[in-house]
Amino acid sequence: MTYLFISDLHLSPDHPRLVRGFLDLLTKYQDQNTRLYILGDWFNAWIGDDYTAPWLEEIITALKQFIQAGNQVYFQAGNRDFVLGSKFLAQFGGKLLPEIDQLNIARTRFRLEHGDALCTDDIAYQRFKKIIRHPLLLGLLKRTPLSFRKKLANGFRQQSHQAQQFKSYEVMDVNDQAVELALQDVDVLIHGHTHRAAIHPLGQKKRIVLGDWKGDSAEILEIQENQDFESLKLKKWRY
Repeated sequence: MTYLFISDLHLSPDHPRLVRGFLDLLTKYQDQNTRLYILGDWFNAWIGDDYTAPWLEEIITALKQFIQAGNQVYFQAGNRDFVLGSKFLAQFGGKLLPEIDQLNIARTRFRLEHGDALCTDDIAYQRFKKIIRHPLLLGLLKRTPLSFRKKLANGFRQQSHQAQQFKSYEVMDVNDQAVELALQDVDVLIHGHTHRAAIHPLGQKKRIVLGDWKGDSAEILEIQENQDFESLKLKKWRY
């Protein structure tokens, strides 16, 4: 069995190369009894499970074939696609994970999350996240027309990009104490969000940061069922 972890693909019709890279990944791992974990920001923006488009239909068709071949797909919401829910995943048989999930592989305990909750020094973002993800507000947004949600998502992206220009590297990275707390009951923490792919040894434990998809490659994590804990390393996926 192969466990495959990816995040921060930021798929959209504006970047067909990234879409093709994801479709090629499904083809590559289709016959490997794969458990695919997408840890957030799968899409550059998600305006609702009622959204449809030809480029998205191609992805859904490929995911159906992937799962019909005996594989599984798990999704964890990110800061760009937190509205994505079970209705969309049901179209191909995917499963929605909670914001924090745990997984055991070969007696090694893994904690999975997108990673934005670890960036506790970014107070402005954490405040915004708390407001925008309130169940009542989300319920109201889902009832608005798609055209309104699309404009709203574009506005959020622009504001986020502008805000990042005035934030330091340290503020937008994970907080050490938050990481220490996240690792308290597990051996390995896997997350994305920061776009700073690396494996950080922390005593007897590890923090693995998945890479964002850009250009022609991305840093992903592949784990075999009986793989040794010490041999974990990121793999470059080229597209």
